Amino acid sequence: MLLDCPAKCSPNPRFTKFGFFYRTSDSKKIQRWKCLACKKTFSNATSNPCFGQKKRRLNPVIKKLILAKASQRRIAKLLNINRKTVDRKVRFLALQSKKARFKFLNLYKKQKLKNLQFDDMVSFEHTKCKPLAISLLVEEGSRKILDFEVSKMSAGGKLALISREKYGPRLDGRKKAWLKLFKRSSLFVSPDAHFKSDEHPIYPVVLRKHFPKAIHERFKGRRGCVVGQGELKAGGFDPLFSLNHTCAMIRDSVGRLVRRTWCTTKNLDGLRDHLEIYIGYHNSQLTN
Repeated sequence: MLLDCPAKCSPNPRFTKFGFFYRTSDSKKIQRWKCLACKKTFSNATSNPCFGQKKRRLNPVIKKLILAKASQRRIAKLLNINRKTVDRKVRFLALQSKKARFKFLNLYKKQKLKNLQFDDMVSFEHTKCKPLAISLLVEEGSRKILDFEVSKMSAGGKLALISREKYGPRLDGRKKAWLKLFKRSSLFVSPDAHFKSDEHPIYPVVLRKHFPKAIHERFKGRRGCVVGQGELKAGGFDPLFSLNHTCAMIRDSVGRLVRRTWCTTKNLDGLRDHLEIYIGYHNSQLTN
């Protein structure tokens, strides 16, 4: 194990063992150390992301349950803990997944990605009169989820009038979301990359702003099949299979995105955290 003094007192510090302490949060015996340069003491747990947590043993359990479509209320009931504890743990797990995702994307800063697919998934915030767009950027072939954005959108069809009467006008934030997404992705995506999407009119406009040299291939939208809750397309070859298959997997794994469900999104930050946890699992386990 590589040790590093928290005080950063010397480029090549030396250490000596300085006893142990018993950590009650997970019933482990933790080694303590003393820096011979500055005389400060620390332990193997000082630089751990879970430092200071009282119930760190719940982290992997809550992660498994949240990926198994259990709601936060149900998790609290199963583990006999407060819902606020579950909420804090979910936010912590999402932050760790986000850090791991950006660390993974840093690997592509030199050899940038060239084949990508992107599109929006549609969900809602509390009611179908408040729809949300989940903008996804997926690597073709590997089906790794590279980045995402969540934005509000206005209701359409028969719900449009009901939505305006009940909640007032709702601004469409999808264009801003895509601009943010492509601005971030320019760090790890090649300027002359090959993008694939459906024929949404907004896509060529936002893509040209950050990737003017890129190839953008567009395909006509197709009817969804029963399996995959409409994300997978019925019959024949699907040129956007990597993206649509990934969207179907997200629908199946994230409880709040399942169609016809009681487990709904109450705020956008909660949805972002849930997606971060799933993406970490998807990239590291499901697509390896």
